[in-house]
Amino acid sequence: MAHENKVILSVNLEGDTVCVDIFERPDGSFGFDEFRRDPEDMRGWFSIGYHGEKRFETAEGALTRAKQTVGWLDDSLSLPVAPR
Repeated sequence: MAHENKVILSVNLEGDTVCVDIFERPDGSFGFDEFRRDPEDMRGWFSIGYHGEKRFETAEGALTRAKQTVGWLDDSLSLPVAPR
């Protein structure tokens, strides 16, 4: 089954082996999760935060909780401005 969530913001930790994604689900809810990849492992990114099932009404809510939960995220992060 194809992954249907739309990533709104992806932030990589220095070294590009850990990231946090803020995403929108097809049902209009939002979420976040922390992922890791090992360059020598061709399987790609996998969840290490296990936050992906948490649901938020807004992307801002998901980002706020991510900043409270993931210690390395910069508190000044903001969502990208949608094009008009």
